[in-house]
Amino acid sequence: MEVKELARGAGVLLAITSLPSSYGIGTLGKAAFQFVDLLVDLKQRYWQILPIGPTGFGNSPYQPYSVFAGNPYLIDLDVLVKEGLLKETEIRSYNWGMNEAEIDYGIIYKNRIKILKTAFERFQTEQEAFVRFCAAEEKWLEDYAFYMALKRYFGDKEWQVWETALRDRVPEAMREYGKLLRDEIMFFRFCQYEFFRQWTTLKKYANSRGIQMIGDLPHYVSCDSADVWANRELFLLEKGGYPKRTAGVAPDVLSADGQNWGSPIYNWLRMEEDQFSWWRVRMEESARLYDVIRLDYVTGIVRYYSVPAGAENGRNGRWTKGPGRKLTDAIERAVGDTRIIAEDLGPKTQAPGVKKLMAKTGWPGIKILILAFDDDTANEHLPHNYNDSNLVIYAGTHDNETIVGHFRDKSDYELAYLYEYLNIKGKEEIPDALIRAAYASIADVAIIQMQDLLRLGNDARMNAPSTVDYNWRWRVGKDTLSDERREWIRTLAAVYRR
Repeated sequence: MEVKELARGAGVLLAITSLPSSYGIGTLGKAAFQFVDLLVDLKQRYWQILPIGPTGFGNSPYQPYSVFAGNPYLIDLDVLVKEGLLKETEIRSYNWGMNEAEIDYGIIYKNRIKILKTAFERFQTEQEAFVRFCAAEEKWLEDYAFYMALKRYFGDKEWQVWETALRDRVPEAMREYGKLLRDEIMFFRFCQYEFFRQWTTLKKYANSRGIQMIGDLPHYVSCDSADVWANRELFLLEKGGYPKRTAGVAPDVLSADGQNWGSPIYNWLRMEEDQFSWWRVRMEESARLYDVIRLDYVTGIVRYYSVPAGAENGRNGRWTKGPGRKLTDAIERAVGDTRIIAEDLGPKTQAPGVKKLMAKTGWPGIKILILAFDDDTANEHLPHNYNDSNLVIYAGTHDNETIVGHFRDKSDYELAYLYEYLNIKGKEEIPDALIRAAYASIADVAIIQMQDLLRLGNDARMNAPSTVDYNWRWRVGKDTLSDERREWIRTLAAVYRR
């Protein structure tokens, strides 16, 4: 298979939700365009974001209500003012939170839909552009809008406890509630229309300035989602719609007890019957949205881990063979020329099968520098062990501590190898030394979290796996890169041909 290599360059990992704004959460508005300008100023080539789907309980972008839809929270309200759908006084009459460095999802949940409904009341649903959008996206939009309308009607409860006829999508009940909730269904279509209009404008601007957008696709879907409700046969579920087993992670060095992600397992045999049609549609949609697609948990395509539903952790799980090359071939056909990054981390027991699959696809895998320094000079994440430039190197990802936080409590004895490797003498030098090591590596792409460019501690950590309290909240706030810091990053990009 032809290897679709990524152009050598550097980029920044920053969730759209983390951008500054006056309304409690980052959006697709002015600050997003300013961030593109910042990337250009820093001589970057890539902007990697987190998944942009509508989030539910826990606010995880990796557990969206739909893998096709956009998050209404990201719709910029100032743009709606310019469109004549909102007034500034209406927006400012709501409380959007007091801490500009942290998202208050409780307030966002309470008020965002309210203000969007005010905009919807002034929106003309008969206009040609909206009608055309609904028709073009019908293959997923109708199920999503109906699901969200029903979810609101039933007090945000999961679809498994709705009326049985709706849970099981009995045609007569669907027609009845389709009429009852017509306006609510139309509202959720409107939200998607506005979201994708704004997304398209932002992406066109980024591309015009030489910035490529890297989108992040979760491997699994949320059990409480339009995806599962509308396609139950594609998942291994009990009669009532709940999974018997859920996806997870086996115990490893990063998680002593393993993890239970709570997502249903795919019915791979059923998916194979129609050549993975659902996956192909998903990947076609993603290829239109992004310049590069980061596929999460590619190791699960080779062999996946599942645990009993409701298990506290991942200790009592089992491994099962995945679809392998059959799925990746279908994905390749669907994405065309769009590049793919494969998140290929996993247990060493999976390594032979994963490496074989990666070799066949030609997809670049990833390396993470903060995982490199365990005193094993053969550690695969150490740059001197890379034997191929077809890689994406990270200092750390959204699931890791920040660089400052990761090394803060380690002793000089524990850090002796790192000091020697990076040719530094103290902890305060570690963040910049790791960033330089990433840029200097042979990896085609180097991606650094915004938090690490700002040298922030774990208060700025994006996600701590297996916890649900304070994740996905961090925002840039007033933290900015100094002129001196900007010049340093530009210099690195030039010195290492990024």
